[in-house]
Amino acid sequence: MTDNSTGRLKQGVTMGVFRGTQMTLDDMCREAARQGIYGFDLIKPEDWPTLKKYGLTPTMTPPPYGGTIPDALNVTANHDRIEKTMREIINVSAAAGCPNVITFSGNRRGMPDEQGAENCVLFLNKVKAQAEDKGVTICMELLNSKVNHKDYMCDHAAWGIAVMKQVNSPRVKLLYDIYHMQIMDGDIVRTIRENIQYFGHFHTGGNPGRHEIDQTQELNYHAVARSIANAGFTGVLSHEYTPLRDAITSLTQAIQICTV
Repeated sequence: MTDNSTGRLKQGVTMGVFRGTQMTLDDMCREAARQGIYGFDLIKPEDWPTLKKYGLTPTMTPPPYGGTIPDALNVTANHDRIEKTMREIINVSAAAGCPNVITFSGNRRGMPDEQGAENCVLFLNKVKAQAEDKGVTICMELLNSKVNHKDYMCDHAAWGIAVMKQVNSPRVKLLYDIYHMQIMDGDIVRTIRENIQYFGHFHTGGNPGRHEIDQTQELNYHAVARSIANAGFTGVLSHEYTPLRDAITSLTQAIQICTV
């Protein structure tokens, strides 16, 4: 059940929103819980007991279980290695109540997008039954290749959605990173409205710079959050930005902006 303090959306955090502080993971969890946060993304399984001590959910596994940003599913030579670690982390996640496992397309390195999509579908079709049986969602992240991740293949929502349609599993979806997709595609609200069934998780971040999601950047995050909630999304929207000012003040404001 969503905490009333964050409205209709479950909000999560990453360690990056606390950058610039001297806070331990315990300190971060205590503060996140105080502010009504639901969970914590990209925390190693060995630290999940710390999250749970404060009533927080581990909401998404970190790499490299599903590969790394440059080296992942679009290269078939990676499949056997990643399949082993992904199957292991799906089991670990299911046992601990972590709902999402992150994965990536990998970089192009001259590979045509059509071939990369075919290879990603091939891999995801191998593991989707286990994810379905365990109730864990595999999320392939959409990232920008213009500013931060040159040559990354899953860099447009249309490409990722096409892969999701071919895999056709309720437990294989996209991690729609709003910052990255604002850079590559724009048209954020319409994309969310029309494709919510393919999105399993969201990340926030202000553009330009991936800093606060306030009036210093170009998106109206309150409207974006409202569109996600209105689309019936029941997963987690996690904050993944680097603050330029006091981290706790910025987090408080980010939570308020996305409370709808």
